[in-house]
Amino acid sequence: MIVGGGSAGWLTAGVIAADHQLPRVPGLEVTLIESPAVSPIGVGEGTWPSMRDTLRRIGVSETDFIRECDVAFKQGSRFASWSEGGGEHYYHPFSLPHGYGEADLVTPWLRNHAAMPYAEVVSCQPQLCERGRAPKQVTTPEYAAVANYAYHLDAGKFGPFLQRHCTARLGVRHIVDHVARVEASDNGDIAAIVTTAHGRIEADLYVDCTGFSSLLLGQHYGVPLVTVQPQLFNDSALAVQVPYATPDSPIASHTLSTARSAGWIWDIGLQSRRGVGYVYSGAHMSDAEAERILRDYVADGAGADAAAALSPRKLSFRPGYRQRLWHRNCVAVGLSAGFVEPLEASALALVEFSAAMISEQLPPTRALMDVVAARFNDAFRYRWERAVEFLKLHYLLSKRSDSAYWIEHRAATTVPPRLAELMGLWQQLKPSRYDFYRIEEIFPAASYHYVLYGMGFRPALAPVAERVENAALAQRLFAEVNALGKSMLAALPTHRALLNHLQSYRLQRI
Repeated sequence: MIVGGGSAGWLTAGVIAADHQLPRVPGLEVTLIESPAVSPIGVGEGTWPSMRDTLRRIGVSETDFIRECDVAFKQGSRFASWSEGGGEHYYHPFSLPHGYGEADLVTPWLRNHAAMPYAEVVSCQPQLCERGRAPKQVTTPEYAAVANYAYHLDAGKFGPFLQRHCTARLGVRHIVDHVARVEASDNGDIAAIVTTAHGRIEADLYVDCTGFSSLLLGQHYGVPLVTVQPQLFNDSALAVQVPYATPDSPIASHTLSTARSAGWIWDIGLQSRRGVGYVYSGAHMSDAEAERILRDYVADGAGADAAAALSPRKLSFRPGYRQRLWHRNCVAVGLSAGFVEPLEASALALVEFSAAMISEQLPPTRALMDVVAARFNDAFRYRWERAVEFLKLHYLLSKRSDSAYWIEHRAATTVPPRLAELMGLWQQLKPSRYDFYRIEEIFPAASYHYVLYGMGFRPALAPVAERVENAALAQRLFAEVNALGKSMLAALPTHRALLNHLQSYRLQRI
């Protein structure tokens, strides 16, 4: 039984139902119960490329998804004013550096091209984003890519879309009702969920997707939240929906993240609107000042009248994750498991990883459930720790000194010990697979390259001479990036043109 809907609940239901081919498997049922009075938080409108695999895995048509969830394509993130606080920017694209794994790209970049941004030397995707190109052509099949991509989506539409798919095509039982109480068994497991209208409903495994309230894992079991606020200060956000100036306004195919005095502003382009919000620390800035900064940002792009007409929605959160994610016969997924600021859009990715592991390791007996739970807790404790470190890296590298917020973020006492150790190592050695050794790392070494070198971090070059063959291979790869960029710019449509096309024509299904 999955308690709670939204993106987390329905993605989990869909993955389990599709993997186990409901209803053809005797004895296995998937039930999702959600309250009629709870609306989705809707913060996580950005996704990772993994979402393409997840949606394909559960049998969703990409064309239907794009049409019904106000979807736009996302090719990465553009970070502005993070390093110095001026007009500088860098990209964290979704495509791996060209030739990554074949050659050392960092040393020849430093020796010969250090005046150019690292991402633009090793990837043509920043060019595509700057020029407003889509990541695929009208003839590219569903889920296939010319340039690696994820999505921007309307979370308020995504949950109902998944609900229709899961109930109509995957055999998921849907109950709309209020949870009155959680009933415990003698051994401490959850025995049943007691609802207002449907009474007592039993299951063997309960998935807590009840959001920040964490009705099962947090409230019933009392599993505490491990706070990460000493490392990541942000605990508040103001969010608004900004209309486009005209129906043919360009749509950015990347998330824009713009640093401000006590936080940062996200700017996400959907087909019909932009989702804009200011994430900040309540200890460093008042809500009124945050709202002024957000309105000023919107006014810069949409005009003073548009900014004045907005009604920001306040969101508050405690940054952290549950001490245990799976306890007895209950596992938390989504906001009930934890939440940190959406700087690198990790929220829905962690939902996907959680749903996949639950489905693939679905315990056949109660005795084996404890073994699976221990493995799940180890895997996701590791992932949460790595996510916190990666987000902290953005602040640690900043040279901004315009507020206590940025200065305090660089204090040694706020840096996770493992990250501090790695920063010392990376003064001499580039991030590598030896730093991130698990098969499914939440952020690979390549992502650290983009952020480190994008924000001006420069390692010391090795005292030994660079191998001649590596230097030659790297120069060839850099030239290929340049040529590939020109070719793709000429061949790919604009982002809005492709999205408009998909309103009338379908992508080819694989």
